[in-house]
Amino acid sequence: MKILFLTHNFPPETNALASRTYEHAKLWVKMGHQVEVITCAPNHPKGQLYPGYRNALFQRERMDGIDVVRVWTFLAANEGIVRRSLNYLSFLVSGALQSIRLQRPDVVVSSSPQMFSGLIGYPVSRLKRAPWVLEIRDLWPESIVAVGAVRRGRFIRALEAVERFAYRKADHIVSVTTSFLRHFEDLGVPPEKVSVVTNGADLELFAEPVRDAALAAELGLTGKFVAAYVGTHGMAHALSTVLLAADRLRDRDDIRFLLVGSGAEQTALRQQRDAMGLSNVVMLDQQPRSRMPAIWDLAAASIVHLRDTPLFRTVIPSKIFEAMAMGIPILLGVEGEAAAIVTDANAGLLFAPENAEALAECVRRLADDRDQAKTLGENGRRAARERFDRRVLAETYLRLLERVARRDNPSALACPSESGR
Repeated sequence: MKILFLTHNFPPETNALASRTYEHAKLWVKMGHQVEVITCAPNHPKGQLYPGYRNALFQRERMDGIDVVRVWTFLAANEGIVRRSLNYLSFLVSGALQSIRLQRPDVVVSSSPQMFSGLIGYPVSRLKRAPWVLEIRDLWPESIVAVGAVRRGRFIRALEAVERFAYRKADHIVSVTTSFLRHFEDLGVPPEKVSVVTNGADLELFAEPVRDAALAAELGLTGKFVAAYVGTHGMAHALSTVLLAADRLRDRDDIRFLLVGSGAEQTALRQQRDAMGLSNVVMLDQQPRSRMPAIWDLAAASIVHLRDTPLFRTVIPSKIFEAMAMGIPILLGVEGEAAAIVTDANAGLLFAPENAEALAECVRRLADDRDQAKTLGENGRRAARERFDRRVLAETYLRLLERVARRDNPSALACPSESGR
């Protein structure tokens, strides 16, 4: 089967969308299928081209057997509504036009952390006369309203019309969480048109942390209990909560906080840390994916946090699966389905979102009870192997795509992580 995958992000970018798409595509190639990816020149999250790349109209490369086509886009940092929207819209137009050069696929898949980048699947599927699968990672435009980036009004109503159009035109929808199903139902999407394939972890890459004593010494983390947040520093993540928790633990010289990543709030967070004089908080820019196991080795616990808003109770942050795969206990400030996963696996401690005192208490608790931390981590590793192995999830996704390509009804397929819950 030939799969054409349209994605705004792809390695060497390291965000969750890039990782999920790359890991699935790599496994599909190993299973004997042909995968072609249309994406942007790598520039996330700062809107700056990665070394060795050009923002050209059309360029090809081959990555682990995947045929990658990169198209021109309006480059923009991962902040600000107008410039980011232009970035997404330019990908929609450029990707659709450049797809004319490519051979006809059996199925077209597009992923939507933002609906314009997902909507590209519609014109491409029509040009190629192939069925279209729309992957929904975030509910949009609900997510930009939830973080306060845009108020409800005519603009949001127009975006909601785009959202409904995409759901109506897609041949099938893949959701990364069961919590989104109610939203699709409320919009009149037939249940048989939606399947769930959750995120997971590459158990080969994240099987064990990579020991790097020199890095720990360089960052002043040797012998410390490190509570780490690794990921996007955005409006949705409310990471000032982490800084306020660190402020409450100033007296604990054995505890450090580590924040790794980039995003719209990174500069403000650095300024807040420095203004508060938090010597117990270390901040690093986004790191290459190949270095992430060594970064994770620094962590005694993984902080996963989102703002306290009802929408985020439907979200499952992908970073929980990587932490579980490496046996790192999770400190989770997210309610809803994500909390259920961590609780079911007994893989961490829960605290109320945006409650710095509760987070500080969870960090203190694990720092004082290393045996409990170890047990929680081992529980998480076991759950990752049993329910969130990326290879198993990729096989489920592939069977779904095969059925869509044959114009069969794929609704009989159940994600293993859901059926095994």
